[in-house]
Amino acid sequence: MKVFKHILFWTLAVIITISAAIYQRTTGPTYPKKAEVKFSNTTYKFKLKRSQEIGEPCVITLNTNGDKDISGTIFYKRYKIDESWAEANIQPKLVDGKELLVSSVLPEQPEAGKLEYFIKLNKENETKFIEQKQPVVIRFKGAVPTYILAPHIFFMFLAMLFASITAIYVIAKDNKNSRKYGYLTLLALFIGGMILGPVVQKYAFSEFWTGIPFGWDLTDNKTLIAFAAWAIAGILNIKKQRPIAFLIATLVLYAIYTIPHSAFGSELNYETGKVTQGVIISFFNIL
Repeated sequence: MKVFKHILFWTLAVIITISAAIYQRTTGPTYPKKAEVKFSNTTYKFKLKRSQEIGEPCVITLNTNGDKDISGTIFYKRYKIDESWAEANIQPKLVDGKELLVSSVLPEQPEAGKLEYFIKLNKENETKFIEQKQPVVIRFKGAVPTYILAPHIFFMFLAMLFASITAIYVIAKDNKNSRKYGYLTLLALFIGGMILGPVVQKYAFSEFWTGIPFGWDLTDNKTLIAFAAWAIAGILNIKKQRPIAFLIATLVLYAIYTIPHSAFGSELNYETGKVTQGVIISFFNIL
Protein backbone atom coordinates (compact mmCIF):
# COMPACT_ATOMS: atom_id res chain seq x y z
CA MET A 1 0.00 0.00 0.00
CA LYS A 2 2.85 2.37 0.86
CA VAL A 3 4.59 1.70 -2.49
CA PHE A 4 1.33 2.23 -4.38
CA LYS A 5 0.90 5.59 -2.64
CA HIS A 6 4.31 6.80 -3.78
CA ILE A 7 3.66 5.54 -7.32
CA LEU A 8 0.38 7.44 -7.34
CA PHE A 9 2.06 10.60 -6.05
CA TRP A 10 4.83 10.47 -8.65
CA THR A 11 2.36 9.74 -11.45
CA LEU A 12 0.39 12.85 -10.52
CA ALA A 13 3.60 14.92 -10.37
CA VAL A 14 4.65 13.69 -13.81
CA ILE A 15 1.22 14.53 -15.27
CA ILE A 16 1.43 18.06 -13.86
CA THR A 17 4.95 18.52 -15.26
CA ILE A 18 4.04 17.20 -18.72
CA SER A 19 0.99 19.49 -18.78
CA ALA A 20 3.23 22.45 -17.92
CA ALA A 21 5.66 21.46 -20.67
CA ILE A 22 2.89 21.22 -23.27
CA TYR A 23 1.48 24.59 -22.19
CA GLN A 24 4.90 26.25 -22.41
CA ARG A 25 5.54 24.61 -25.79
CA THR A 26 2.30 25.79 -27.38
CA THR A 27 1.93 29.30 -25.95
CA GLY A 28 4.00 32.44 -25.95
CA PRO A 29 5.05 34.91 -28.64
CA THR A 30 7.85 32.82 -30.16
CA TYR A 31 5.92 29.74 -31.21
CA PRO A 32 4.28 29.57 -34.68
CA LYS A 33 0.99 31.41 -35.01
CA LYS A 34 -1.86 29.40 -36.50
CA ALA A 35 -3.78 31.03 -39.33
CA GLU A 36 -6.10 29.96 -42.10
CA VAL A 37 -7.65 31.30 -45.29
CA LYS A 38 -10.52 30.00 -47.41
CA PHE A 39 -10.80 30.13 -51.18
CA SER A 40 -14.13 28.85 -52.54
CA ASN A 41 -14.76 25.64 -50.61
CA THR A 42 -11.16 24.93 -49.67
CA THR A 43 -9.59 25.97 -46.37
CA TYR A 44 -5.83 26.36 -46.14
CA LYS A 45 -4.21 26.22 -42.71
CA PHE A 46 -0.81 27.73 -41.99
CA LYS A 47 1.73 28.05 -39.20
CA LEU A 48 3.41 31.43 -39.36
CA LYS A 49 6.95 31.65 -38.02
CA ARG A 50 7.55 33.95 -35.01
CA SER A 51 11.13 33.10 -34.08
CA GLN A 52 14.22 32.99 -36.27
CA GLU A 53 17.78 31.95 -35.59
CA ILE A 54 20.41 34.32 -36.95
CA GLY A 55 22.61 32.82 -39.65
CA GLU A 56 19.81 30.81 -41.27
CA PRO A 57 17.50 32.07 -44.07
CA CYS A 58 14.25 33.47 -42.69
CA VAL A 59 11.75 31.84 -45.04
CA ILE A 60 8.00 31.95 -44.43
CA THR A 61 6.57 28.71 -45.80
CA LEU A 62 2.89 28.17 -46.56
CA ASN A 63 1.49 24.75 -47.37
CA THR A 64 -1.09 25.05 -50.17
CA ASN A 65 -2.01 21.36 -50.31
CA GLY A 66 -0.69 21.01 -53.85
CA ASP A 67 -2.66 23.96 -55.22
CA LYS A 68 -0.48 25.69 -57.86
CA ASP A 69 -2.99 28.44 -58.61
CA ILE A 70 -2.25 30.46 -55.47
CA SER A 71 0.22 33.32 -55.56
CA GLY A 72 0.87 36.11 -53.12
CA THR A 73 2.90 38.88 -51.57
CA ILE A 74 4.45 39.23 -48.12
CA PHE A 75 4.64 42.70 -46.55
CA TYR A 76 7.14 43.40 -43.78
CA LYS A 77 8.90 46.13 -41.83
CA ARG A 78 10.87 46.58 -38.63
CA TYR A 79 8.73 46.26 -35.51
CA LYS A 80 7.60 49.52 -33.91
CA ILE A 81 9.45 51.58 -36.53
CA ASP A 82 7.54 54.18 -38.57
CA GLU A 83 8.61 53.11 -42.04
CA SER A 84 7.01 51.91 -45.27
CA TRP A 85 6.12 48.26 -45.76
CA ALA A 86 8.56 46.37 -47.97
CA GLU A 87 7.17 43.73 -50.32
CA ALA A 88 8.32 40.36 -51.61
CA ASN A 89 6.56 38.00 -53.99
CA ILE A 90 5.63 34.52 -52.82
CA GLN A 91 6.63 31.88 -55.32
CA PRO A 92 5.40 28.27 -55.61
CA LYS A 93 8.00 25.62 -54.90
CA LEU A 94 7.84 21.84 -54.69
CA VAL A 95 9.25 20.62 -51.36
CA ASP A 96 9.20 16.94 -50.35
CA GLY A 97 6.57 16.18 -52.95
CA LYS A 98 4.19 18.91 -51.74
CA GLU A 99 3.41 22.18 -53.45
CA LEU A 100 4.34 25.01 -51.11
CA LEU A 101 4.34 28.77 -51.31
CA VAL A 102 7.74 30.01 -50.25
CA SER A 103 8.29 33.72 -49.75
CA SER A 104 11.45 35.60 -50.51
CA VAL A 105 13.83 35.47 -47.56
CA LEU A 106 13.04 38.13 -44.98
CA PRO A 107 16.06 40.30 -44.14
CA GLU A 108 18.09 39.18 -41.15
CA GLN A 109 17.90 41.38 -38.06
CA PRO A 110 20.34 41.86 -35.16
CA GLU A 111 19.89 39.81 -31.99
CA ALA A 112 16.52 40.60 -30.34
CA GLY A 113 15.52 42.58 -33.43
CA LYS A 114 11.99 42.07 -34.70
CA LEU A 115 10.07 42.28 -37.97
CA GLU A 116 6.31 42.38 -38.37
CA TYR A 117 4.66 40.94 -41.45
CA PHE A 118 1.36 40.03 -43.09
CA ILE A 119 0.53 38.16 -46.28
CA LYS A 120 -1.74 38.69 -49.27
CA LEU A 121 -2.80 35.61 -51.25
CA ASN A 122 -4.45 35.51 -54.66
CA LYS A 123 -6.38 32.75 -56.38
CA GLU A 124 -8.25 33.37 -59.61
CA ASN A 125 -10.30 36.51 -58.87
CA GLU A 126 -10.11 36.33 -55.10
CA THR A 127 -7.71 38.09 -52.73
CA LYS A 128 -7.29 37.18 -49.07
CA PHE A 129 -5.17 38.82 -46.40
CA ILE A 130 -3.55 36.88 -43.54
CA GLU A 131 -2.96 38.79 -40.29
CA GLN A 132 -3.23 42.21 -41.93
CA LYS A 133 -5.00 43.85 -38.99
CA GLN A 134 -2.56 42.43 -36.46
CA PRO A 135 0.70 41.55 -38.23
CA VAL A 136 2.77 38.62 -37.05
CA VAL A 137 5.91 39.60 -35.11
CA ILE A 138 9.05 37.55 -35.61
CA ARG A 139 12.06 37.89 -33.29
CA PHE A 140 15.64 37.11 -34.27
CA LYS A 141 18.03 35.42 -31.87
CA GLY A 142 21.51 33.98 -31.80
CA ALA A 143 22.09 30.25 -31.92
CA VAL A 144 22.18 28.54 -28.53
CA PRO A 145 24.31 25.37 -28.46
CA THR A 146 22.36 22.22 -27.70
CA TYR A 147 24.74 21.35 -24.87
CA ILE A 148 23.59 24.58 -23.15
CA LEU A 149 19.92 24.69 -24.14
CA ALA A 150 19.09 21.03 -23.46
CA PRO A 151 20.29 20.95 -19.83
CA HIS A 152 18.65 24.35 -19.22
CA ILE A 153 15.26 22.98 -20.33
CA PHE A 154 15.87 19.70 -18.48
CA PHE A 155 16.63 21.34 -15.14
CA MET A 156 13.77 23.82 -15.41
CA PHE A 157 11.22 21.06 -15.88
CA LEU A 158 13.00 18.87 -13.34
CA ALA A 159 12.40 21.75 -10.92
CA MET A 160 8.70 21.66 -11.80
CA LEU A 161 8.64 17.87 -11.25
CA PHE A 162 10.35 18.14 -7.87
CA ALA A 163 8.14 21.08 -6.87
CA SER A 164 5.02 19.11 -7.73
CA ILE A 165 6.06 16.06 -5.73
CA THR A 166 7.11 18.34 -2.86
CA ALA A 167 3.64 19.89 -2.73
CA ILE A 168 2.00 16.47 -2.87
CA TYR A 169 4.12 15.22 0.02
CA VAL A 170 3.31 18.38 2.00
CA ILE A 171 -0.40 17.76 1.52
CA ALA A 172 0.14 14.11 2.49
CA LYS A 173 2.00 15.34 5.63
CA ASP A 174 5.13 13.44 4.65
CA ASN A 175 7.58 16.02 6.01
CA LYS A 176 10.68 13.95 5.39
CA ASN A 177 10.10 13.61 1.65
CA SER A 178 8.68 17.11 1.23
CA ARG A 179 11.85 18.56 2.78
CA LYS A 180 14.14 16.39 0.64
CA TYR A 181 12.43 17.22 -2.64
CA GLY A 182 12.02 20.84 -1.62
CA TYR A 183 15.79 21.24 -1.51
CA LEU A 184 16.17 19.29 -4.76
CA THR A 185 13.74 21.77 -6.35
CA LEU A 186 15.89 24.65 -5.13
CA LEU A 187 19.01 23.01 -6.56
CA ALA A 188 17.37 22.34 -9.95
CA LEU A 189 16.13 25.94 -10.14
CA PHE A 190 19.57 27.27 -9.28
CA ILE A 191 21.28 25.20 -12.00
CA GLY A 192 18.62 25.59 -14.69
CA GLY A 193 17.49 29.13 -14.01
CA MET A 194 20.25 31.07 -12.31
CA ILE A 195 23.28 29.46 -14.01
CA LEU A 196 22.20 28.06 -17.38
CA GLY A 197 19.40 30.61 -17.92
CA PRO A 198 21.74 33.63 -18.20
CA VAL A 199 24.09 31.62 -20.44
CA VAL A 200 21.19 30.88 -22.82
CA GLN A 201 20.27 34.58 -22.73
CA LYS A 202 23.87 35.54 -23.57
CA TYR A 203 24.01 33.27 -26.60
CA ALA A 204 20.56 34.32 -27.85
CA PHE A 205 20.62 38.06 -27.18
CA SER A 206 24.19 38.96 -26.13
CA GLU A 207 23.07 39.82 -22.58
CA PHE A 208 23.49 37.60 -19.51
CA TRP A 209 20.69 39.27 -17.56
CA THR A 210 18.05 41.83 -18.52
CA GLY A 211 15.86 41.44 -15.45
CA ILE A 212 15.93 43.30 -12.14
CA PRO A 213 18.01 45.35 -11.32
CA PHE A 214 19.18 45.93 -14.93
CA GLY A 215 15.84 45.74 -16.74
CA TRP A 216 12.34 44.34 -16.82
CA ASP A 217 12.70 41.25 -18.99
CA LEU A 218 9.79 39.10 -17.83
CA THR A 219 11.53 35.77 -18.43
CA ASP A 220 14.49 36.75 -16.26
CA ASN A 221 12.27 38.23 -13.57
CA LYS A 222 10.06 35.13 -13.49
CA THR A 223 13.16 33.04 -12.85
CA LEU A 224 14.35 35.42 -10.15
CA ILE A 225 10.98 35.41 -8.34
CA ALA A 226 10.73 31.61 -8.48
CA PHE A 227 14.26 31.14 -7.16
CA ALA A 228 13.72 33.72 -4.40
CA ALA A 229 10.52 31.96 -3.27
CA TRP A 230 12.29 28.61 -3.07
CA ALA A 231 15.39 30.09 -1.44
CA ILE A 232 13.22 31.61 1.30
CA ALA A 233 11.40 28.30 1.75
CA GLY A 234 14.74 26.51 1.98
CA ILE A 235 16.06 28.92 4.61
CA LEU A 236 12.89 28.59 6.68
CA ASN A 237 13.32 24.80 6.72
CA ILE A 238 16.98 24.67 7.76
CA LYS A 239 16.51 24.38 11.54
CA LYS A 240 12.82 23.61 11.73
CA GLN A 241 10.48 21.89 9.33
CA ARG A 242 8.01 24.38 7.85
CA PRO A 243 6.41 22.43 4.98
CA ILE A 244 3.87 25.20 4.35
CA ALA A 245 6.77 27.34 3.04
CA PHE A 246 7.49 24.74 0.35
CA LEU A 247 3.81 24.60 -0.55
CA ILE A 248 3.68 28.38 -0.99
CA ALA A 249 6.86 28.28 -3.10
CA THR A 250 5.26 25.61 -5.28
CA LEU A 251 2.20 27.79 -5.84
CA VAL A 252 4.49 30.67 -6.82
CA LEU A 253 6.26 28.42 -9.34
CA TYR A 254 2.92 27.21 -10.74
CA ALA A 255 1.76 30.81 -11.16
CA ILE A 256 4.97 31.68 -13.00
CA TYR A 257 4.65 28.70 -15.35
CA THR A 258 1.19 29.91 -16.39
CA ILE A 259 2.87 32.96 -17.95
CA PRO A 260 3.73 32.04 -21.58
CA HIS A 261 7.43 31.53 -22.18
CA SER A 262 9.25 34.57 -23.70
CA ALA A 263 6.26 36.89 -23.15
CA PHE A 264 7.56 40.48 -22.92
CA GLY A 265 11.06 39.17 -23.51
CA SER A 266 14.24 40.81 -24.76
CA GLU A 267 13.70 43.28 -27.60
CA LEU A 268 16.06 45.45 -29.60
CA ASN A 269 15.35 49.18 -29.47
CA TYR A 270 16.27 50.19 -33.02
CA GLU A 271 16.60 53.85 -32.02
CA THR A 272 19.15 53.29 -29.23
CA GLY A 273 20.66 50.03 -30.46
CA LYS A 274 20.24 48.52 -27.00
CA VAL A 275 18.49 45.30 -26.01
CA THR A 276 15.73 45.99 -23.52
CA GLN A 277 12.29 44.68 -22.66
CA GLY A 278 9.29 45.09 -24.95
CA VAL A 279 6.83 46.62 -22.49
CA ILE A 280 9.33 49.30 -21.48
CA ILE A 281 9.89 50.26 -25.13
CA SER A 282 6.13 50.56 -25.67
CA PHE A 283 5.77 52.70 -22.55
CA PHE A 284 8.42 55.21 -23.64
CA ASN A 285 7.07 55.28 -27.19
CA ILE A 286 3.70 56.33 -25.79
CA LEU A 287 5.35 59.08 -23.74
